Amino acid sequence: MRAVDIIINKRDNLELSKQEIEFFIQGITNGEIPDYQAAAWAMAVLLNGMSERETTDLTLAMAHSGEVLDLSRVVSIAVDKHSTGGVGDKTTLVVEPLVAACGLPVGKMSGRGLGFSGGTLDKMESIPGFRVNLSREEFLQKLGTEGLVLAGQSGDLAPADGKLYALRDVTGTVPSIPLIASSIMSKKIAAGAQSIILDVKVGVGAFMKTLPDARKLAEMMAAIGRLSGRKVIALLSDMNQPLGHAVGNALEVREAIDTLHGSGPDDFKEHCLVVASHLLVIGDQAATLDEARDLAEKTLINGKAWQRFRKLVMSQDGNVRYVDEPDRLPSAPLIETINSERSGYLSWIDAREIGETSVELGAGRARKEDLIDHAVGVVVHHKVGDYLKTGEELFTIHANDPEKMTAARIRLLAAHRWSDSPCESLPLFYGVIQ
Repeated sequence: MRAVDIIINKRDNLELSKQEIEFFIQGITNGEIPDYQAAAWAMAVLLNGMSERETTDLTLAMAHSGEVLDLSRVVSIAVDKHSTGGVGDKTTLVVEPLVAACGLPVGKMSGRGLGFSGGTLDKMESIPGFRVNLSREEFLQKLGTEGLVLAGQSGDLAPADGKLYALRDVTGTVPSIPLIASSIMSKKIAAGAQSIILDVKVGVGAFMKTLPDARKLAEMMAAIGRLSGRKVIALLSDMNQPLGHAVGNALEVREAIDTLHGSGPDDFKEHCLVVASHLLVIGDQAATLDEARDLAEKTLINGKAWQRFRKLVMSQDGNVRYVDEPDRLPSAPLIETINSERSGYLSWIDAREIGETSVELGAGRARKEDLIDHAVGVVVHHKVGDYLKTGEELFTIHANDPEKMTAARIRLLAAHRWSDSPCESLPLFYGVIQ
């Protein structure tokens, strides 16, 4: 078997066999297939696509290119949640302790932020001492004894995906839906997940800009789950405006803490309850979504979800005083609230502009090696469809530099659009695929 023949077959729009896919992924992993051949193959996949069976074989080949965790020896069922990324998406910080407090163990491996989409690990590292770099043994031990663990992904999991992703980023092949789907699902499978909720974002602040593309990606990942023996449910959720109000690491942690105390923004709390309800059903903790919703709401109200979050922080060496007293969290030296200069209805709040402005303030990374400032970011006080009067608070900037503050003010004002007529609010979800 030769790599060039596999490239030619996919170039000619032929369906690759399982053996061909495994050979190619093994060659990428061990370095026997050079980057130029891997890039040519990725372009052929982008142009000609892959069948559900091919994509599943690709996913499993990448998952098994390294270590595959077996969580069944410490928990009876392994669930996971994955978001395709968004602005203000701090859902993991609420959903994971909420679900764990309902009796469903959660072992979560998350990533860091790159570009306008924030990373869960960066947010949790706003809490001094919180440790995300856990060994495999620590991860399994904490999952078994605590029922909740949140860590960074080991480099031993799906190494083929890491190599292929780096190539896709510089060869114009990132938009390939089979390659996106296999990248996401290979890491979930390698991390030991048997039941998976996928939060697939749609809109200007998401990778998938249109609902048809997001639906196609969700259907592909659901098919991979079915063909690989996993339970998968995909939620199509809006990302045209930020989720919640806060965008920025410590700011988002504070908003998650508020939500765990039963307050927090209505859209964010509702989003978390919907995701948690699906997790409880797919994890066999509830028979129906209504039963799961009732359990999740009670667990949020009675404070058990908050207590599980505190235990998570302490279990991973975080200083719990910083979550008990959120005013201790990193705070920016420059804070300015901008008020509305007119009355009217908000017709648009551009999520991508908000996210990119937050990155320019220092809350995110333009490159992987960039350092981040946990204190800076943006708080957007309203939602599309809201009516504001002149002088009402529009947004608040948390900055560490006067010039960045000025640039952010201009950009954020331009990200808000107005209408004299009432505007419909944006939906939280567009559908469910399972």
